[in-house]
Amino acid sequence: MELNDNPQLYKIRHSLAHVLAQAVQLKFPEVQLGFGPPIEHGFYYDFDFGAKTLSEADLKDIEKAMKKIIGQNQNFEYFEYDYDGAVAFLNAHRGEPYKLENLQKLRDQGVTVFTFYRNGKFLDVCEGPHVERTAQLPADAFKLDRIAGAYWLGSEKNKMLTRIYALAFTTKEELDAYLARRKMAEEYDHKKLGKELDIYHYEDIIGKGLPLWLPNGTVIRDEIQRYAVEMEFKYGYKRVATPNIAKGDLYLRSQHLPAYKESMFPPIVLEDDGQRTEYYLKPMNCPHHHLIYGARMRSYRDLPLRLAEYGTCYRYEQSGEVSGLIRVRCMTMNDAHIYLRENQFEEEFAKLLAMYQEFYKTFGLTEYRYRLSVRGEENKDKFKGDAGMWDKAEALLEKSLKDAGVTYFRGEGEAAFYGPKIDIQFRNLMGREETVSTIQVDFLSPQNFELAYVDEHGQEQRPIIVHRAPLSTHERFISYLIEYYGGAFPTWCAPVQVVVIPVNDSCLEYGRALVEELHGSMVRAELDESDHSFNKKIRSHTMRKVPVMLIIGQKEVEEQKLTVRRYGIQEQQTLGRGEFVQGLLEEIKTRQMHRKALGSML
Repeated sequence: MELNDNPQLYKIRHSLAHVLAQAVQLKFPEVQLGFGPPIEHGFYYDFDFGAKTLSEADLKDIEKAMKKIIGQNQNFEYFEYDYDGAVAFLNAHRGEPYKLENLQKLRDQGVTVFTFYRNGKFLDVCEGPHVERTAQLPADAFKLDRIAGAYWLGSEKNKMLTRIYALAFTTKEELDAYLARRKMAEEYDHKKLGKELDIYHYEDIIGKGLPLWLPNGTVIRDEIQRYAVEMEFKYGYKRVATPNIAKGDLYLRSQHLPAYKESMFPPIVLEDDGQRTEYYLKPMNCPHHHLIYGARMRSYRDLPLRLAEYGTCYRYEQSGEVSGLIRVRCMTMNDAHIYLRENQFEEEFAKLLAMYQEFYKTFGLTEYRYRLSVRGEENKDKFKGDAGMWDKAEALLEKSLKDAGVTYFRGEGEAAFYGPKIDIQFRNLMGREETVSTIQVDFLSPQNFELAYVDEHGQEQRPIIVHRAPLSTHERFISYLIEYYGGAFPTWCAPVQVVVIPVNDSCLEYGRALVEELHGSMVRAELDESDHSFNKKIRSHTMRKVPVMLIIGQKEVEEQKLTVRRYGIQEQQTLGRGEFVQGLLEEIKTRQMHRKALGSML
């Protein structure tokens, strides 16, 4: 639930922010106040403590003072003044230079009425709303969480203030549930598990946001890509491959340079035939695919033409935004572009939804919703092309969603610069939404690239383009799956699918023959020939989250059987060797899930 969808929770968090500032003033009378808004999961407040450094022990004392203020049942009183009255009123109270500076900024922006709230002896410049009395605040449903630094007004040119973050909910049960989810999210954070499970690695000598995929991670990438290629074949796609670098002229034509340059790597200047030419690492696959479409004249009989590529792209993400695999500078994108006639869109959209939902079912993804991302009133210059084109594209997408019976919400201002899109939003372990899949409608690129097809009457017509990426990038999608599965990938895409664990050396020959048989069927199997104790072997492979462990003792050797132990499932099975191998191969072939994903249980 969005914070704005719950007015009472907003009031609680906003009011608690004032109570926090009041408690801080009581403990540190010389403190100067910044801002204190409600945010997702709680609120924060910025303070200038001067030379004082706040400690975790201080947070405990401040939290106690907050609960005392709540118990005093103070009223929240509202005042409003013009600018001169507001300045005089604030100066008469405590001065507060940060507040006075903000009043002046608001006046310069045309604000004429300035509002205040007071509870007890505490006063703050604030628009509200608040609860009526402090006793209405849940004293057991908030927690001062952590201390951070924050520049005043978000500018590095300004002074660094001390920010106190707090969690706040309507009940203690909600707070406890959030803390439990956060603990789980920290345990299964993809950056932590990515290191523990040898999935990816960073080196300073290569650069930020440029991950090295280790053998385990490369297996996961390859298996996901193999599945995607199979699905694309099933749904009628043709695969292409394009270079990672191109002349700037290409991105001028596509309008990426004027619209997207800040997110592109700086140009590489080369000399071609005596002329200095700018080349760019490609930020998107689409301009290259448009040129493939335009390489020859197309007939209406050729459409829809579906061009797919797992292409590597490069984005110059800001240094502070690079994070794990979620925000990287080099990414391999599950990309395709569909060139079609307008009257084919509805049927093609239905096929796309079916394809996406088949992907989600295979990966066990259940928590998602659809966002129709359209133009917004702000930053109108971002959106290229004429209004009529946008109206048509947005109407086409919205009608298709309605006809498909899909529930959706609108994301104002979330469209791509060349057209509206549908973003499929997934919840992570903390309940935050992330965009994993997209479907975008593009009327602009066919104009920019002068794309055409010959219709049944011999006349040239413009196609429309659908950009689609059901599995995002390898980086983003695998980061999501690591956390969703808690690192325990399904057998079909697990780095190591089977480990054979002999109880003693007399079982090694049987174990080697079994591994050889599994290798012959393209199963990623290992034999544990270490001199570790049996229990240590079990613990080691459990920590590696290997989906299938096969335990073989003398009885299994004599009866040509296997004791099967699966990750996350307590019950063991004893199966005949042939029966197990046949079942395992079918499980891998059909990409079955043998246990609920961690994320699906929340």
